Amino acid sequence: QGQLVESGGGSVKPGGSLRLSCKAPRMIFSVFSPLLMGWFRQAPGKERELVTSITSGFVTNYADSVKGRFTISRDNSRKTVYLQMNDLKPEDTALYYCNALSSTREPKYDWGQGTQVTVSS
Repeated sequence: QGQLVESGGGSVKPGGSLRLSCKAPRMIFSVFSPLLMGWFRQAPGKERELVTSITSGFVTNYADSVKGRFTISRDNSRKTVYLQMNDLKPEDTALYYCNALSSTREPKYDWGQGTQVTVSS
């Protein structure tokens, strides 16, 4: 009820594409538009890492590992953040989460369940 809800994951072959969605919980609807939002991922045995972020002014930032392949976007009217992932690689396999970010880029809210992305031939 109070968590961000991620969806859109799945299993694809290398080179494939997926589009993830992240819907904000009702409790943050009124503050969603100004929020810095980000997508994180956690691969087995690794720490969760920030992959990309988008400001309230639609300025985006990407980790080097996904630059040129992933695109973050947001629809403030739908309180939703998207992640378009193209040219997926096996190393992109992970559980993907979204969250709002503080000014120091720390997650602001409780984590959702995430959505699994598996890239394998």
